[in-house]
Amino acid sequence: MSDYPVNMDMHPAVEPFFDPLTNTISYVVTDQKSNACAVIDSVMDLNYAAGRITFEHANEIIAYIEKHKLRLEWLIETHVHADHLSAAPYIQSRLGGKIGIGDQITVVQDTFGKVFNEGTEFQRDGSQFDRLFKDGDTYSIGGLNAFAIHTPGHTPACMVHVVGDAAFVGDTLFMPDGGSARADFPGGDAGELYDSIQKVLSLPDDMRLFMCHDYGPGGRDIMWETTVAEEKAENIHVGQGQTRDEFIKNREARDATLDVPKLILPSLQVNMRAGEVPKTEDGKPMLKVPVNAI
Repeated sequence: MSDYPVNMDMHPAVEPFFDPLTNTISYVVTDQKSNACAVIDSVMDLNYAAGRITFEHANEIIAYIEKHKLRLEWLIETHVHADHLSAAPYIQSRLGGKIGIGDQITVVQDTFGKVFNEGTEFQRDGSQFDRLFKDGDTYSIGGLNAFAIHTPGHTPACMVHVVGDAAFVGDTLFMPDGGSARADFPGGDAGELYDSIQKVLSLPDDMRLFMCHDYGPGGRDIMWETTVAEEKAENIHVGQGQTRDEFIKNREARDATLDVPKLILPSLQVNMRAGEVPKTEDGKPMLKVPVNAI
């Protein structure tokens, strides 16, 4: 059983928002008694070829919150995403709320601050975020109790956020037929990822698990919700008692075949800044393309 403060008697309402361009699922998590809510892993739209940022996906989330007269308290990032840009500051500017991420963001900032040759003005202390979560930290969404589990392996700052009987796993796990996320980014580690997955699988069997991504393996419809029991029984990478050594061998072999995510360069620059686009000295938004650095 889990050592974390699980409360399966609380049942938050969960509304998904799928972004087909990045295969990301964002969520609005609501305490139906108080109408307080949180947004998890929002997406800012980027036409990379044109260098144009828009907010269609975020506006859908804002419209939902306004329609249902919800009060936004948190904007949670499960990790520094490498495949999409966060819209957290845009949503915050419209609806308020605090932006939170795992405290190991400082490791990510230090690593990629060097890759992108950021100057001393780029703070590497996580101060761009309103809250830095440590393993086991608790917080509330209205009357809902929530807590964070540190789940490194995909990135050093990965966290799973548990709200009542719902856990938002980021890239730690995929749907059972999708397995797990890659572990070959800087700071990633397949062994750590396996250990982190075991933390998730120690939660109650009927805990609802919500994915950050789904790619429809085999051409099936996009899905984003499963349970701990289903993952333990059916996950192709860790189900049915697969060992740590087996996982590491298979994960590293799989990672060696994967392409770099298309939006990794803009995503890292923006997401390590809590969703803010970096600017030039004269205040113009500008993204860098370091050569042979990733």
